[in-house]
Amino acid sequence: MKHHGGIRVGHERLSPHRAHRAGSDSPAEAPKRPVSERLRELLPDIWAMIRPRRHLLALGFLLMLINRASGLVLPASTKFLFDDVIGKRHVELLTPLILAVLGATLIQGLTSYSLTQLLSKEAQRLIAELRCKVQSHIARLPLRFYDANKSGTLVSRIMTDVEGIRNLIGTGLVEMVGGVFTALFAIIILFRISSTLTLVTLGFMIAFALISKKVFAVMRPIFRERSKINAEVTGRLTESLGGVRVVKGYNAEEREEQVFGAGVRRLLENVLKTLNAMALMGLSAAVVMGIVGAIVMYVGARQIFAGELTIGGFATFTAFLAFLIAPVFQLVGIGTQLTEAFAGLERTREVLREDREDSDPTRTIAIGTLTGEVRFEDVDFEYEPGKPVLTAVTLHALPGSVTALVGPSGSGKSTIINLLAAFYTPRRGRILVDGVDLAGVQLSSFRKQLGVVLQDTFLFDGTIRENVAFSRPEASTEEVVAACRIARVDEFAERMPDGYDTMVGERGVKLSGGQKQRVSIARAILADPRILILDEATSSLDSESEALIQEGLSYLMQGRTTFVIAHRLSTIRRASQILVVENGRILERGTHEELYALGGRYWDLYTRQHGVESNLFLAPGEGDLPSDDGSGDSPGERRPASGVSEALRL
Repeated sequence: MKHHGGIRVGHERLSPHRAHRAGSDSPAEAPKRPVSERLRELLPDIWAMIRPRRHLLALGFLLMLINRASGLVLPASTKFLFDDVIGKRHVELLTPLILAVLGATLIQGLTSYSLTQLLSKEAQRLIAELRCKVQSHIARLPLRFYDANKSGTLVSRIMTDVEGIRNLIGTGLVEMVGGVFTALFAIIILFRISSTLTLVTLGFMIAFALISKKVFAVMRPIFRERSKINAEVTGRLTESLGGVRVVKGYNAEEREEQVFGAGVRRLLENVLKTLNAMALMGLSAAVVMGIVGAIVMYVGARQIFAGELTIGGFATFTAFLAFLIAPVFQLVGIGTQLTEAFAGLERTREVLREDREDSDPTRTIAIGTLTGEVRFEDVDFEYEPGKPVLTAVTLHALPGSVTALVGPSGSGKSTIINLLAAFYTPRRGRILVDGVDLAGVQLSSFRKQLGVVLQDTFLFDGTIRENVAFSRPEASTEEVVAACRIARVDEFAERMPDGYDTMVGERGVKLSGGQKQRVSIARAILADPRILILDEATSSLDSESEALIQEGLSYLMQGRTTFVIAHRLSTIRRASQILVVENGRILERGTHEELYALGGRYWDLYTRQHGVESNLFLAPGEGDLPSDDGSGDSPGERRPASGVSEALRL
């Protein structure tokens, strides 16, 4: 994980031979616990899902009992057919027997249809509900959670892990109970027909059940591992597709193929392990069925010859034996589904147990309308224990002032902004807003008065109007258009065929960098924040566009407390105070004139930057050098090469 000023800017590249190490919940890291213990932990969550649907499930169980009972009519009728209707030639019983079988079949079909309508649809509603619940929870988790998890992995958690849960509420659980009921009823009938044959059959069934238990114990961690691998592969694929321009720009298609292929091979290996386990169960089932069938034929024939069993009784025994064996095989399939469901539920539970930002019991203060006084008091911060990022940071920003943060990359500027936005909390010290400790403030009451314009502008795949209105969805069309005019969005939006309803594409790909930045600024203007954060907000603009947008920013900054991260130092010379940040400390503070006259680190950064700029192809007003003609400009001040340069100053 890489950090730039405290903000994660990318993920470590996964080479093909290291792809399997991604993720924070690998089996190697997770402590091995008995399956029974993990199931006990899941029971409260399972009950929480079942409880509001318990009446529906009860109705499903009733329908299942009727379904299975009606399904037993056909095999039970064979004894009457062979022994009474055919053997004793009671032809008058044939029609009632046929009608009973047809009626039972019709009832069986209707109950099967009703079960699908009731439980399968309710299961899909549960999946939709869980997806919304997980998404809502993840959206409210602190940034440290996002620092440790890829976006693609989180998408998999939301969309895929809950899929298997349909087997808990849907027909899977009910069919399993129905299978048990059918098997128990079949055993009773089988004992009545022939206890010897039944005991032999049950012996082999018990052996098969023990094998199945072992196999399921092996399969459960495999299914859990599959969910994790699938999330990793999906996450990497999402990154690759999102960064397709970088991939193509560096001719890295083949490398991405190797990374993706390594993940797919891991997924394949996992599936093959599952297939091996299921094949073992299939082999065991086939062997058991063959042995049971041979024994039933041998013993049954000898009992018929001995007069202990009729032909009708043997036919009925064979039919009910199928009703005993079929549910066992059905339990194997349903058991696999439930194993997958439990694995998905475990992973979903892990996410839902993460503490939300707003769950901190100390955040009880609903802060009112801010005036914008900000104070850092001896603040220390670290992303990882033992690796300080900020040390003893103290600053004071008055309402309506402009505070500029300057310094080399990785010095801690963005971390200061992250703390101000309450994305993180200090390890030591306090951050006060209007005299109130930010650590005790309800985040919703604070952040709705916060405006952020970042260097890496993010736009949603929607219209220009929707992206601007994102900060205040209830804003009227007139308010949106007014914000767009201040930010100069109207200059390009109104020339487009669809105007403000133009689709911007994923991450605003259909707009230029400058156009995206203008939309971002319009979004902040519409929010009407009390505290404004500008992270190199005009870096994507050419000089002319920047000059125009500075007017919008000047309007936006009026009466607001503004914090600016700037690399082009010429743009912050009019700031109320400039803080020079290096190695997590504030080395110097003051106005441009004070710091330049000090001849310290700021003077070094400023003069060095102008030395570089003098060798670049620059737009008018961007490359002025230190004045030495005694014209009254302070050392290092730019001479306006055009009217644009004045507008560049804040």
